Order: sequence, then C-alpha cells, then structure tokens
Amino acid sequence: MNFDIEAYVKNVKEAAEYIKSKVSEKTEVAIVLGSGLHGIANKLEDALEISYSEIPNFPVSTAPGHKGSLMFGKISGKNVMLMNGRFHYYEGYTMKEVTFPIRVMQELGIKILIVTNAAGGMNPNFEVGNPCIITDQINFFGDNPLIGPNYDEWGPRFPDMSEAYDKELTEKAISVAKKLGIPVYTGVYLGITGPTFETPAELKMMRNFGADLVGMSTVPEVIVANHAGIRVLGFSAVTDKAVPDELKPVTAEEVIEIANKTGEKIANIILELLGEL
Repeated sequence: MNFDIEAYVKNVKEAAEYIKSKVSEKTEVAIVLGSGLHGIANKLEDALEISYSEIPNFPVSTAPGHKGSLMFGKISGKNVMLMNGRFHYYEGYTMKEVTFPIRVMQELGIKILIVTNAAGGMNPNFEVGNPCIITDQINFFGDNPLIGPNYDEWGPRFPDMSEAYDKELTEKAISVAKKLGIPVYTGVYLGITGPTFETPAELKMMRNFGADLVGMSTVPEVIVANHAGIRVLGFSAVTDKAVPDELKPVTAEEVIEIANKTGEKIANIILELLGEL
C-alpha cells in the first residue's frame, strides 16, 4: 500500500493552520453532529462558521442531512467546535479522508470529542426515538484508519482501545440524563460500511457479536481519537428497530425524521453536560 504519510500530515497541518488564522479562542471540546443533531448549532453563541470548501485539503460532505461546515463559538460558557456534517466510508472516501477532521482537531488541541449518530437498535429492549450512550464499539468495516505508516508524533503504532469511550464522561452523561428526566440506554455500537441497510441474517449475526446498535459511521473517528489521546463520549439516536423478527422496510427520510426528534433529547443532555465539564 503506497500511502504518503508525509503529504497527509502536511495537508492536516495546513488545514489546522488555516482554521487557527480564523479562530482566536482556544477550543478543547469538539462535537461531531450526526444525522438529526444539527439543532445544537442553534445554541452556539458568538458563532463563526467555516465551510469545508474554504479549508485547504478538507473533504466535502455529500450525505443527506449533513451540512458541511465547522462552527466555533460558546455553549454553556465553553469554547466548542462543531463538525456540522461528517464523512462516510460509503460515500467513497478512504479511511484517511473520513478521519481527516479528527487529525485536524488533534492539531487544534481538542481534548474531548463528543460523537453523535443515528443508529438502528438491535437490542430488542430499545425503543425507537430514545437516545443511547455508547459504552463500546465493534469495528466491522473490514478496514482501519490506522493502516499504513504510523506518524509517531500523533500516537503509538499499537494504540490501546480498552476504554474507547471515556468511562468518566459516560458516567457524567448518564447522571445528567437522569437529572433532566430523559430516559437513555447504554450499549455497544457496531459500525458497518453501508450504504445498504442490514439483512435479517446480518442483524442476527451482529446481535450475537454483542452489539446493541448498528450504524455506518463513528467507529473510524473514535479509533483515530483514541490514537490521538482525545477522550471520547458517544451518543446514538435510535431511529429504527433493527431486530430480525420485527424488521420493516426503512428509508433514509424516515431515519432522519426520527433522528431530528431524538436529536433534541441528545442536544439537551450535551448542553447540560458542557456546563458541568
């Protein structure tokens, strides 16, 4: 595999330098806004928006419901960076392109990453329309963003993944949800390439692996964040029942509609949590 790590590092640093030239305040918290979570952007005070197309070397998002800009400002008194629209492997990006923004975050000095997504609930106890706090993940992409030469300044060749989602942040999020009276699940997220939704046989297999949720994002970003030493907190909006015996045909439009409603609950938890960090 002929991957030019030096060129990639140079591209990341160029993108980060461009952003630094626009943003004066130091930011330590970043939030990746998945499907239905764009409402958080409305809470941003003193907002500065930078379109992906403006940033040197930055990929451009093509998925439905994903806007395509970085936003900087304050939420609950904290300086926050929002990634409004992510990149998916099914769009044809390489794993290095999918996780390019996480490397840029690392160069910007981000310490905490909050990832959000819309996911199918494979756990039969999960009701559609509720948030789930992710406690662990399974990489079922058949690929890994760290394949290829390792850039030692960014992290170790063999990063530990025993606490992919930060336990302290996870417990904080659970207690905030309880305080707000928002019912939340906790569970394991399994990431697949998509863009097809899963067959009943695939769902049975994945459930047997110990997964509660299935989706087409997040896992590569979390791997790179862990490599970078960034603490991760994860939320899924349970948008459809991914239970083999209860499987109904599902469309992207339906998923986005439920994600929008569930996203409000997740947004409320995140807003309260930011005030307590």
